[in-house]
Amino acid sequence: MNDYIVVDKKIKLDEKRNVKIQMINDHFENAKRYQIPHAQLIIADIPYNLGANAYASNPQWYVDGDNKNGESKLAGTSFFDTDNDFKINNFFDFCTRYMNKEPKKAGERGKSSNAPAMIVFCAFEQIPMVIEQGKKHGLNKNYPLIFVKNFSAQVLKANMKIVNACEYAVVLYRDKLPKFRNIGLDGQNHMIFNWFEWKKDGKEVPKIHPTQKPVKVLKELIKIFTDEGDVVIDPVAGSGSTLRACAELNRSCYGFEIKKDFCKKASEQMLDNIDRQISIFD
Repeated sequence: MNDYIVVDKKIKLDEKRNVKIQMINDHFENAKRYQIPHAQLIIADIPYNLGANAYASNPQWYVDGDNKNGESKLAGTSFFDTDNDFKINNFFDFCTRYMNKEPKKAGERGKSSNAPAMIVFCAFEQIPMVIEQGKKHGLNKNYPLIFVKNFSAQVLKANMKIVNACEYAVVLYRDKLPKFRNIGLDGQNHMIFNWFEWKKDGKEVPKIHPTQKPVKVLKELIKIFTDEGDVVIDPVAGSGSTLRACAELNRSCYGFEIKKDFCKKASEQMLDNIDRQISIFD
């Protein structure tokens, strides 16, 4: 049993409510032993199954990013040695087991319900598979999210084709529309489109994972689908950026990551200043 816990903190919201941030160096299939609660939102960045082509269109394939220097040690390698072990069926089994139940009553007319949601980041080619797996596990409805970048990793193909500058995700839910919070700083409801700007993090957020999602992007999604004090679960937590986003927004978050190296870096770099970050938002 590997139970290396990176962060285990309680944040006091008021006299009755605490927020807990916990990242566990273990597989999500072993979650039962940690007695984590059910979640209002499950958010995950699943392996894209790029295999040995992970860096194929990226300058990092070559030494110093220049093909004149020959191939680097990253040429012909994958991002992770665990990609091929990822079992999508088991992943959805876990997620649907730990999602909150749907409320029995529908939301008021013109408002969403308090039903839970699941957000899965995936490759464009994986979207049909994610939707199919969701339906097999009772997540009957879905809609896509598109994140638009002003850059592309496909530099080596820039003179060959239109390069991809988007990231994709799917929102999955059972039947009732999930909790939806679209009130802006002006106190008014705002229409939220299914595309978002891919806002890079600044230097205050360390880059410790090759497919790390920006904390800024995660915070936008978490604010839309949850309230303060709600629970979020990230079954494949990687760098811990989801946990940091939740901590800064006063949401409880439980993350699982099987690679000890990523957990260690998350503890020492991503999550070491949670208290300082939280104080900004209190």
